[in-house]
Amino acid sequence: MLALTFPHFDPVAVAVGPLAVRWYGLMYMIGFLGGWGLGRWRASRPGSGWSGTQVDDLVALLMLGVILGGRLGYVVFYEPMAYLADPLRIVRLWEGGMSFHGGLLGVLVCFWLFARRAGKSFFAVSDFIAPLVPLGLGAGRIGNFINGELWGRVSDAPWAMIFPGWEAGPYPRHPSQLYEFALEGVVLFALCWWFSARRRPEGAVSGLFAAGYGTFRFAVEFFREPDAHLGLLTGGLTMGQLLSIPLALYGVFLLWRAYSRGPRQPAT
Repeated sequence: MLALTFPHFDPVAVAVGPLAVRWYGLMYMIGFLGGWGLGRWRASRPGSGWSGTQVDDLVALLMLGVILGGRLGYVVFYEPMAYLADPLRIVRLWEGGMSFHGGLLGVLVCFWLFARRAGKSFFAVSDFIAPLVPLGLGAGRIGNFINGELWGRVSDAPWAMIFPGWEAGPYPRHPSQLYEFALEGVVLFALCWWFSARRRPEGAVSGLFAAGYGTFRFAVEFFREPDAHLGLLTGGLTMGQLLSIPLALYGVFLLWRAYSRGPRQPAT
């Protein structure tokens, strides 16, 4: 069976003496910078209700929320016992291991803190940021691909790929990181950006993001190899799917609530 060969990447993008910048961390930085730049642009538009300084402050706060929430979420949801056995692994971010759902919880806390300080509603903040988040998600999935981690299930598709390492085995697999990049990054960004440019009630953009991400992540998990230490869980679903179901349902609820209760807001 023919298969593509994984293009071996050096995990270190740039090295100067003992200092090394890894692709995984660089992808996160690209995601944050892209979101910050687009956020600045949106804030500069007439009637946005945002200043450039507010965008700067919020993005800086979100960086902390994403990193802390994403790492702690991965520890709690996916490998609690392994990290209890070696707690110092928690700070070794370059080895990978970030949870979107944990990062989302960290981001929600940041939204609440910022909204209180800036005198804005929670959903005014989340609606402004939601269209920017897929940039970071897409960049993170490219980082996963470069690291050769979170590969997919065994497949005979013509684009299946043999990933390095004994854990992946000598079998062609779905490049599920690229599927997630396409859906959670490119498609979700296009949907949220288009929708946020239209008149809509407060909370609707946040609902579309949650429903979209939850749906896309649930679908891609059918092609992604389950975590070896967890396997398939209730109903033959993965941990990612079990965490995505309530997120998608909550997104649908937010959309229903927004359109049934709120007046339409100007596009930003």
